Amino acid sequence: MRPVFLDRDGVISIFTPDDYVKNWDEFKFIPAAFAGLRKLTENGFDIVIVSNQAGVGRGLFSSEDLQSITQNMLARLKKCGIDIYRVYYCTHRKEDNCACRKPKTGMIEQFISENGEFERERTFFVGDADIDIETGIKSGMRTILVLSGKTKSIDEIHSWNFRPEFVAEDIEKAAEIIIRESKRGTHGKKDPRDCVE
Repeated sequence: MRPVFLDRDGVISIFTPDDYVKNWDEFKFIPAAFAGLRKLTENGFDIVIVSNQAGVGRGLFSSEDLQSITQNMLARLKKCGIDIYRVYYCTHRKEDNCACRKPKTGMIEQFISENGEFERERTFFVGDADIDIETGIKSGMRTILVLSGKTKSIDEIHSWNFRPEFVAEDIEKAAEIIIRESKRGTHGKKDPRDCVE
């Protein structure tokens, strides 16, 4: 198994500030998503989506709405030759203080309980926000921040407690890093300012 963990909104689909994607009509793919995800699929990676979806817990859309979005997303990607191995959502609100909402690692732990352990030090977590990077680092993984969603500039990371190993423009560039690094093996941490792809 060669998992790669991805956030959804801001990585695969358009990030909507101060709002949620509540139905399939509101879901829009980031243009680079198809090429990036296809590269990961063709190189034998098991793509795992790990996403906070508190809109369900807030009553803004239903679990059925979220399931419909997911089914349509997977079907669209499948038509493009892209396989998604697993999808995990936390539908709790922040104030629920659950164990699964990022930056907590509950969804990663659930993946392990269902699929077995993996080589964490060789596995990447890709996200567009500080909570994604924190989740990846707390889980013992390597991290890539993409600038296609919530975070728009590398300068924003200087105030973060957890900083990414790499910064990439989007998931296509992140996929290229993952493929390249998987051939090199593990390395020491780098200054993200030197790692913009």
